Amino acid sequence: MPNMNFGVLLRRWRAVRRVSQLDLALDADISTRHLSCVETGRAQPSREMVLRLAEALEVPLRERNALLLAAGYAPLYPHTGLDKPEVEAARRAVEFLMAQLEPYPVVVVDRYWNTLRMNSGAKRFLACFPGCDSGTPHNGVRLVFHPQGLRPFIVNWEATAATFIQWLQRDLLRAGDAETRRLLDELLSYPDVPRQWRALDLDASTAPFLAMELCRGDVRLSFFTMLASLGTPYDITLHELRIECFFPADEATEEALRRLAAATSS
Repeated sequence: MPNMNFGVLLRRWRAVRRVSQLDLALDADISTRHLSCVETGRAQPSREMVLRLAEALEVPLRERNALLLAAGYAPLYPHTGLDKPEVEAARRAVEFLMAQLEPYPVVVVDRYWNTLRMNSGAKRFLACFPGCDSGTPHNGVRLVFHPQGLRPFIVNWEATAATFIQWLQRDLLRAGDAETRRLLDELLSYPDVPRQWRALDLDASTAPFLAMELCRGDVRLSFFTMLASLGTPYDITLHELRIECFFPADEATEEALRRLAAATSS
């Protein structure tokens, strides 16, 4: 996020959250007069007030650091790599979950859907589709949209891809950052992506869950997914971590996953 004064950033977050100055003042337990002075730059917020306002607006940890910097304070929340000793307990918990769900695919992604970890089930699943099991880092949504990724094999591609667009639009509303906007614009620029997806109804009703159906030759797989996250993290990496678990939507997929696992272990 570009460097700018605290008042500008605060007004931007109020606009994103559609919160009035009065409502924010009530939630943060400060006077509207003082909040107005902070927004216009006539008053300098304390570090405690910056954090209180960020909490009231449900600002993500990464952007809370930006608010602190804009107000002249040091960032509070670290951004620790997943391989660092400081987050060993969280890493072990994630690895335990991935192992327990074998042979089901599990992928650990960051805020922008870049793959950080995957279990053997996910590697076997991707190996079923040409070009999707490369050693380069994956991005989950790009795999769904790219013509050389999973897109040619997803039977219900439009329904599946539309849900990702809706998810990213919600992410953009929640965080409002440039990287999410760039990723969303990139996906919308891919060939044959419907133009009306730029204005999807975020409140549209859907079925209980959408199963992604894939087909290549005799291989037919159907999955629904579950997203898990860590509770009460105070580290940006852990806060943004998403664990996507793929569960079979039918018995045929369950059997296919077990056959793939048996074939690689024999």
